[in-house]
This record gives sequence, structure tokens and C-alpha cells, in this order.
Amino acid sequence: MDNNEKKIKILMVDDDEHICQLLALYLERDGFDAEFCHNGESALAKLGTTAYDAVLLDVMMPVMDGFEVLTALRKFSNVPVIMLSARGEPTDKITGLDRGADDYITKPFEPQEITARIRAVLRRSKPLKGKERVDLFNLSVNLSDFTVTLNGAKLDMPPKEIELLYMLAKTPMHVFTREDLLNEIWGECYSGDPRTVDVHIKRVREKLGDNPHWRLTTVWGVGYKIEVF
Repeated sequence: MDNNEKKIKILMVDDDEHICQLLALYLERDGFDAEFCHNGESALAKLGTTAYDAVLLDVMMPVMDGFEVLTALRKFSNVPVIMLSARGEPTDKITGLDRGADDYITKPFEPQEITARIRAVLRRSKPLKGKERVDLFNLSVNLSDFTVTLNGAKLDMPPKEIELLYMLAKTPMHVFTREDLLNEIWGECYSGDPRTVDVHIKRVREKLGDNPHWRLTTVWGVGYKIEVF
């Protein structure tokens, strides 16, 4: 890395001192600038005052678990988050992804995998910066500030739901398969439960409600589309 090039800044949040030190060693060796803290409250304080490029967030922590930290974080930041956990059940992965995580890695893991996943998440997040807004009748989805408005009222949606809705709304009547949506939004390296798409679609549909000009439709056996009337 060029000495004048700004290092990628990573915040690790884990109550295990050994894991933090081990990951910091590998991250700094690979050219990252690594910081760590050991509980959710201090993590939110850091994230509220310091700009990080990505966050490694443990799930099982005292005071606030990783899911609670992620929920609070997504109210003010869209920084990429990779969750780390010994809990590898599909429901845990879906919970993390549904609350706005960009990736979910089950312990134990190889440190090299972490650095590779960070780079993959950062690659996926960069294209979004160049995109703007899509308007569809009474719906507006803006990726520049990750907001969704319906009939002029702002809807509360985590980043993954917003990205999913943007992809569907920018090409009305086009049918996207579950694989299309997974590859575009979660990345081709995503190895979690593909049903996370169905969970996100269900929650987006609930928040949108009924609309006179368009609707989010399931094309059975194929995928999903925004249908306009």
C-alpha cells in the first residue's frame, strides 16, 4: 500500500480480548487500520463520533448483544457490518441480515477469511455511492441517503430492505429471481440461507401496504417484481 494512501479503518466489537488482538494483527498486516472495543455501548459511542469503513460485530456480548447494537447503529449509519458469532443457526443469520448486516460469519473462522470478507463487502458497497434515486408514482427510494418515502411520509427500513426495493422499483415489471436478488444485494459470495430474500420481501411488502398504481408481486416459481397498473 502507498504510504500516502488512506488506510481502511475497521472497528472490531468483541468482548473476547484474544480474538480482538488476533484479528487486529492480521488486519494491520494486510494494511487495515484496526481499532477495537469490548461492549456495544462503547461501540455505538465510537461509531457516533468516528468514521469507519466497516465494522466487525460479535453477537454474544454482555449489556447489549450484537443484534441490539446493529439495530441502534442502523438508525444513524449505513457503515458495512460483518457479524461474527458462534451461533450458526439459520434463524440467527436471518436475524442479523434482516437487521441490516452485510455479512454473517460463524466462529471458528480463519483470520484470512475475515480480511477477504471485508474486501468483498467494501467492493459491494462502493457501486451504491454512484446511484441516486428512483421514483415510482407515490414511492421514492433514495440510495444517496438511504431513505424511502411513500405518499410523502418516510418509511423506516434497514439498508438491505431499501436496496432490495430500489432494485425492484428501478425496473418495474421485470421479474427478478431469488438468485438475482441475492447476487446483487448480498453478493455472489453469500453462503447463508437464501430464504433471507423471502423474509425481506415479506417485510417490505408489509411496510408498503396496498397501492393504487403498483404492487410488489410474487411470480410463483420464478421470483418477484414490481407490477404497475
